[in-house]
Amino acid sequence: MIKRVTYQREGSVAVIRMDDGKVNAMSPDMIAAVGSALDRAETEGVPVVLTGRSGVFSGGFDLSVMKSAGLDTLRMLRGGFELSARLLAFPYPVVVACNGHAIAMGAFLVLSADYRIGTDGDFALQANEVAIGLTLPRAAVEICRHRLTPGYFDRVALLSESFDPRGAVAAGFLDRVVDEDVLLAEALEHAEGLTRLDMRAHARSKQRVRAGALRAIRKGLAADMRELTLLGARKLLSARLAPASARWARAR
Repeated sequence: MIKRVTYQREGSVAVIRMDDGKVNAMSPDMIAAVGSALDRAETEGVPVVLTGRSGVFSGGFDLSVMKSAGLDTLRMLRGGFELSARLLAFPYPVVVACNGHAIAMGAFLVLSADYRIGTDGDFALQANEVAIGLTLPRAAVEICRHRLTPGYFDRVALLSESFDPRGAVAAGFLDRVVDEDVLLAEALEHAEGLTRLDMRAHARSKQRVRAGALRAIRKGLAADMRELTLLGARKLLSARLAPASARWARAR
């Protein structure tokens, strides 16, 4: 079994690394593993560097689970956006070291960190939902609204515009870009510098600054879950009624 998430202390900082050997799909297992790692960092009272594997931070939700369109899909979607909300509210600083591509849920996780450093290269950061025929979830809308540069919000949310790392800085996905060989070192140095903050004041200020955004994200997520549950119930009912309708049509 692949160990999807590892936890390692580097001085006063915890490094949480996602690596499923592929595109770091945000499967239920991946989401749970990142959550457990955050539990440990919170218990130890240290800042976090969240990173992925070479070439990809995360390609988004696990498509195999998404296609099942069942309870596992709902749990995965809820878990992903709850993880974003947790990062936004985490009581210690969170630095993302974005190794490459960050798509859909991967991009929303990047947006949920306090400071985001990306690696230079031919990589895409994108909310691709509209491009692949999906309506952007309300929770994702609120994450984007809170963190993106205002002039880029519609381009990201409505047009699924893709940005390379340097363009992603202008759009608000990232704060700066460095070469791949120094990415983790730069992230660790920045996180180590943040240990000089008063953590009690940091946590309280974060809650105050992001209170409105967090309320909107959680309200949006609740509405998303209601909508998807209703849609799923309608599909199930249609599937059950279809054989009876076919029999009735043949009887005529």
